[in-house]
Amino acid sequence: MKKQLPLLALFFFILSCGVKQTRNLLTSGNYDEAIDNAINNLRSNKDKKGNQEYVYLLEEAFYKAKERDLNQLNLLEQDKNPVNLERIYNTYIQLNNRQEKIKPLLPLRLLKEGKNAKFSFDNYNKQIVDSKNALSEYLYENSKALLKSTNKLDFRKAYDDLEYLNQINPNYQNTLQLQEEALNKGKYYVNVVLRNQTNMLIPMDLQNDLLDFNTYGMNDKWTVYHSTLQKQIKYDYQIIVNFRDIVISPEQIKEKEFVKEKQIKDGLKDLLDKNGKPVKDSLGKVIKVDNLKTIVIRIREFNQYKACQVAANVDYLDFKNKQLLKSFPIASESVFKNDYATYKGDKRATEEAYYPYFSRKLIPFPSNEQMVFDTGEDLKAKLKGILTKNRF
Repeated sequence: MKKQLPLLALFFFILSCGVKQTRNLLTSGNYDEAIDNAINNLRSNKDKKGNQEYVYLLEEAFYKAKERDLNQLNLLEQDKNPVNLERIYNTYIQLNNRQEKIKPLLPLRLLKEGKNAKFSFDNYNKQIVDSKNALSEYLYENSKALLKSTNKLDFRKAYDDLEYLNQINPNYQNTLQLQEEALNKGKYYVNVVLRNQTNMLIPMDLQNDLLDFNTYGMNDKWTVYHSTLQKQIKYDYQIIVNFRDIVISPEQIKEKEFVKEKQIKDGLKDLLDKNGKPVKDSLGKVIKVDNLKTIVIRIREFNQYKACQVAANVDYLDFKNKQLLKSFPIASESVFKNDYATYKGDKRATEEAYYPYFSRKLIPFPSNEQMVFDTGEDLKAKLKGILTKNRF
């Protein structure tokens, strides 16, 4: 029995915390949160004596939430401002949903009074339908008016309103057709081109890769990038990737020669005293010691090196008047390196980590075109970073 007391105390502590939290929500005006708390605790065992406090709290929270919503509806409906139609519709939905949450728990007994808790439910079907129809008509007419604008933000507002209209009232008149119109009108169309202001050839593969916007993941609902102008499209902006400078270093092979020595163990030899005679142990046996010898290696090390630096600007322009809106510099570098070595002597005189150099050979330097192409991945990542941070 003594072992059960701490568990029982813990149970009542948790219960009291839950009740206190629900009461705090109620007194602070968070009626629907208080209702959800009470329902969650009553759902498992609504007739348990320890859950009685939740029944009282649920009854009070429901009454206050309903009273507040009806007062707000009275004010909004008297105002007769069409902007309030969405709020009116959602409030009726809220009133109905709140009732539907409680209904599965009924009846809920008040044990001390010997009666059921009282919940005054109403039928809001007509109000929901009427407010939905009024809201649908408002959203539809307002969206048609927005589509006559010349502002893309108005087209996007129309699209969002029509999207919501289709959710609450699917296939209302020609909503889907108008929504498609709003989507097309609200998009920014961006033309992206490359310009080479250097004296070097930019590989076609690199140009195609930089302009392949399918790999950037940049196209979205409201922005479309085209690398080729399409006649039927009215473009809003143009992005020009201007290659300003390409610097390629000369092909370099640096050579250096060095010698290394090392002592290694080469069998055993007799230990000799200062007179050159063998030293023996207590049993008369000659003492043996390591025979050390010095080995030498002469290494010739070769370092191949070639580098390419590319500098460019990413210019944002208004497509209609070609006015420069903003510009961002980008730069990238590719480096070719190959280190190898030859040797004479005993390889063991150098570290094992150096051995791979001896198996490498002189390899052909990449062409200038290849060096420029090798900057592509870095250039593409930097270009994507600029486009991502500077969306239209």
